[in-house]
Amino acid sequence: MLLTATLAATAQTPERGFYKDIYMDGGVNLTSKEYLPAARSLMLSIEKLRVGTKKLGVTEVDTLVQHRTFVGNEFDENGILLYPDGAPRYRMLFVNGGLATAHGRSQGKDGIDRVRAFVNAGGGYLGSCAGAYWATTGADEHPGNEWYLGIYPGECTDAHLQDTRVGLTIPANSPMLRYSDYGGDMHIDSIYHNGGCYVDKSKLIAGAEILFEYDYPPKSMHGNGAAWAYKANAATGRVICCGPHPESVVTGERLEMMEAMVQYVLEGTPAPAIKGELKPGEPRTMACRTSDNNPALTRIGDKQYHHFTVNVPQGTDTLKIMLEPHNGLSNYDMFLFASYDGPAMMGASKYRNMSRGVKKELEIVNPKPGTLFLSVFLDTTVDTEETQYGTTYKGRLDVLNGVPYVIKTECRNRP
Repeated sequence: MLLTATLAATAQTPERGFYKDIYMDGGVNLTSKEYLPAARSLMLSIEKLRVGTKKLGVTEVDTLVQHRTFVGNEFDENGILLYPDGAPRYRMLFVNGGLATAHGRSQGKDGIDRVRAFVNAGGGYLGSCAGAYWATTGADEHPGNEWYLGIYPGECTDAHLQDTRVGLTIPANSPMLRYSDYGGDMHIDSIYHNGGCYVDKSKLIAGAEILFEYDYPPKSMHGNGAAWAYKANAATGRVICCGPHPESVVTGERLEMMEAMVQYVLEGTPAPAIKGELKPGEPRTMACRTSDNNPALTRIGDKQYHHFTVNVPQGTDTLKIMLEPHNGLSNYDMFLFASYDGPAMMGASKYRNMSRGVKKELEIVNPKPGTLFLSVFLDTTVDTEETQYGTTYKGRLDVLNGVPYVIKTECRNRP
């Protein structure tokens, strides 16, 4: 409980460098949910897409809304999941149950590529039922599905079990035990299962880990992975596939299960990436757009950090760090931070300038020689409203394509 409270208390701080914590995909041919109980209990920020479902049917407008959300539109050429430089805009994506292949087909190759790019850039992924299928390369009976993501680079197996309650056991080495003891019996009762999948232990790929196992002797799913995790490398996000449905439960061990998976995905967030080293006296102009395909010099997005370093020479008397608007675009609030203790964040930087506007500077007298970490943070962001299609934006839509700026440093040496 203390661990959960600590994570919740820090979940939404700007130190994370993300616009928000979770985006929930209730898109075409998926279940469209109003809210995610685990996000509420962990006090995580969340936005969502809610369009045509497998029950209500799909309209052309539903598909268009989904495409404009994931792939891009006139206000946001990069899609909602990604910042202009390709970094993940949310900490994780949650994908609901429904029809995996049909959802993938509705996303098209461009939408699929956006989700893959999100995970490859460090965004986490959690999918239940159809969301679990969609993350894999295909089911055993239909391998190599072109409409699946392949962010878990292995197959799953169809359990062939509909509308049933099943049990789960927690392996002794499962990282899920960091968050709860699930009543002390290593077992979760009566979790809903409706057409979900499992991973055969004998086919688990290298680097993957089983989080929960099915306890359902009548089927071949018994003893195999009900939920499993995979993280390709230190720079990518963690992926969790979950065959059953804990996502709508509001209390008890099944909620604790969902909370644990969310927290484990978020723990897999990579360390902040450094854009590059600033050379004293050489301005660095961050003005490229997404389509320029130059992330190292691309504009900054809302609630995002851009991280840099500067090498402070021995004997430096004064170091100046200057942030300036590009081409007069100054109607934004950008903050400037510096730290010797790793990437400079809002709540943990010795040097900071959080005045309004873009133009500002930091002056450090007698700076310590060596590597100094700098960061720029864009505080200006969009306003939101909830509609029949989920979360939509209004207000400062201009930040979605990024805000340009110029950053430079100057060193004054002792005589």
